[in-house]
Amino acid sequence: MSAAKHEKPGLLARRAAISLLQGVTLDQQPLDQLLEANAEFRLLEGRDRSFAHALVALSLRHGGEIKAVLGKFLAKPLPRSSGMAVDILIIAAAQLLFMEVSPHAAIDLSVDLAKQDKKAQHFSGLINAVLRKVSTDGKAALKNLDGARLNTPDWLWEQWVAAYGEKTARDIAASHLHEAPLDISVKDKPERWAEQLKGELLPTGTIRLESGDSNLQALPGFSAGEWWVQDAASALPAKLLGDIKGRSVLDLCAAPGGKTAQLASAGAIVTAVDDSLTRMNRLRENLARLKLQVTTLLADVLSLPTDTLYNNVLLDAPCSATGTIRRHPDLIYLKSPQQVAGLVSLQQKMLSHAARLVRPGGKLVYCTCSLSPLEGERQVFNFLRAHEDFELSTIVPDDLARQAQFITPAGLMRCLPSMAIGKGSGLDGFFAARLERR
Repeated sequence: MSAAKHEKPGLLARRAAISLLQGVTLDQQPLDQLLEANAEFRLLEGRDRSFAHALVALSLRHGGEIKAVLGKFLAKPLPRSSGMAVDILIIAAAQLLFMEVSPHAAIDLSVDLAKQDKKAQHFSGLINAVLRKVSTDGKAALKNLDGARLNTPDWLWEQWVAAYGEKTARDIAASHLHEAPLDISVKDKPERWAEQLKGELLPTGTIRLESGDSNLQALPGFSAGEWWVQDAASALPAKLLGDIKGRSVLDLCAAPGGKTAQLASAGAIVTAVDDSLTRMNRLRENLARLKLQVTTLLADVLSLPTDTLYNNVLLDAPCSATGTIRRHPDLIYLKSPQQVAGLVSLQQKMLSHAARLVRPGGKLVYCTCSLSPLEGERQVFNFLRAHEDFELSTIVPDDLARQAQFITPAGLMRCLPSMAIGKGSGLDGFFAARLERR
């Protein structure tokens, strides 16, 4: 019989959550990758796996608030020699403040975890005392905190205030405190599928389901390849190409393939390019399930030969992905201003090279899931100054299902997580521009 059989119920799930949390905050690894590779998490099954995932996501999403609450009940910060003690406190506080977990279970198992760690065991008594205070007074302390500001790094907050003003910056940060819904795109007949899946049909054609934790493979239409997961914002840039039936489209940085599937479903002759074998294999698996025919090419965008030109090119450039924080709360721990500067340089090179692949009279759509104008508006205007053979093709409401709120005065697409669509839920932050070659 394995040692795991002798562990208290729930202990392994909490230990896995701590391991995942440290993987993000200490090792700077994306949570999605850790969920696939972390040995402790992979040992979990069913409810324990779901609990551990939810626990680490909450700990990341509300990290600033949790640390502020803990700080009220700690006389001084724990020393570096305390091992897992800090992470044990964070994981436990997440349970006490944001989950319907018995205080006794959260505190008792946290003390057990501390006693199992050579460095943290010396702080087990302190952990017990602090968590008892959190269980009785923590929620009252939480009410007086500015959650939107506390959970947002200074550099991001300052960037959003400069770009959008303080009110909108606060609205963006507040939207990140809530888990993103599950959005899907369908090949056709969205009204029928919205009814069958019991979802909300958004004005843009996306179907929104109530829970992001649905068992996708069990839903109608999954195995038949009728739909795929894609945030409502991510589904907008491909619409900017208009009627593409029978026309060639080069889809750059294509994986995991949501936009690729859109283009192929619309009847385009699609060539999808990505430089990651892992991501390309995922794209190919998705397209096989969807029964869509696409030419795939494993290559670096900057190495593509320019002797073949296309009617349309879609470049979803690598970016800081700050528009997806509500979906990926680990991002605020992984990104930095220095990384953004490097991405801006790469985007500029990719955009210039992508332009050389467009036929005269053809369209180039550039998009990113970043909230930074450096990776969006400024990138495009710098490109236009350097490429006189291209002009901006302004976006109008009809291009986006009459959703004028997503169009800037300059005719660019800019949606923010704080913007409402449908019954009121938001969508990822996204930028897109449509350029035309003379």
